[in-house]
Amino acid sequence: MTSVVDLPLLASGKVREMYDLGDEVLMVASDRISTYDVVHPTPIPDKGKVLTGLSAMWFGRTRDIVPNHLLSATEGVPPEVRGRALRVRRLRMLPVECVVRGYVTGSGWKDYQATGAICGIPLPEGLRESERLPEPIFTPATKAEEGHDENIDFERAADLVGDRGLMERVRDVSLALYSFGAEHARARGIVLADTKFELGLDAAGELTLGDEAMTPDSSRFWPADEYEPGRGQRSFDKQYVRDWAAGSGWDKSPPAPALPDEVVEQTRAKYLEAYERLCDEPFAAWLERTA
Repeated sequence: MTSVVDLPLLASGKVREMYDLGDEVLMVASDRISTYDVVHPTPIPDKGKVLTGLSAMWFGRTRDIVPNHLLSATEGVPPEVRGRALRVRRLRMLPVECVVRGYVTGSGWKDYQATGAICGIPLPEGLRESERLPEPIFTPATKAEEGHDENIDFERAADLVGDRGLMERVRDVSLALYSFGAEHARARGIVLADTKFELGLDAAGELTLGDEAMTPDSSRFWPADEYEPGRGQRSFDKQYVRDWAAGSGWDKSPPAPALPDEVVEQTRAKYLEAYERLCDEPFAAWLERTA
């Protein structure tokens, strides 16, 4: 089988490398972690495998909502990257991040405090930080080439996509995916506070879920038994690293600081716990299936 080093590199992002497989793509997740759009020099062991295994689980469970790009986690995947790589279909990705929020937190909390709305959607007065919204809301964002993504309203998102009808479908699919994921997580003692999807069009023009799905990198997961509105929440995601970075004295410009051993160990433990609770299996089971 071809080795990864022999494949043409299509793109390298903060976390993933994309390799050319002709009509398909090999998507390889690394152990890199970023905060404030800057990659830290310290990896989180097994992080890439957690992201890949969780995404594969969600892709398998949400096919009835929308098709996705996953072809295989083993067949056609070079042995040296199995467990952290997926062979996927090529897509023409839409130029917006598809964010769904079920709770008011993060940048949404800041926007709500300033304007009483998120992405142009007015919300009830008096909401507390981390409070559950009356219903989930679709709050798209730009895909920034440099710097931070920008929250935008639906109309601007539709303009960027160039097809209002398609954007309405994107909104409906994103909300349906979130609702499915939130219910699944809730049954396992986890609050899915918000998440981000990336959608594109396949060769036939069919709307398709790509990239990753409801991972600790793209979502906020909170332990349900500790949830309490009115404050920030403990997380099963990279919020732990964000909180450390915010208090480290770093000014959020490159280069990012190295992470202490304790932060690395606790972050790895949070990612593994998220996998095992959401996938209903030990993390070792994913490693065995993809060995």
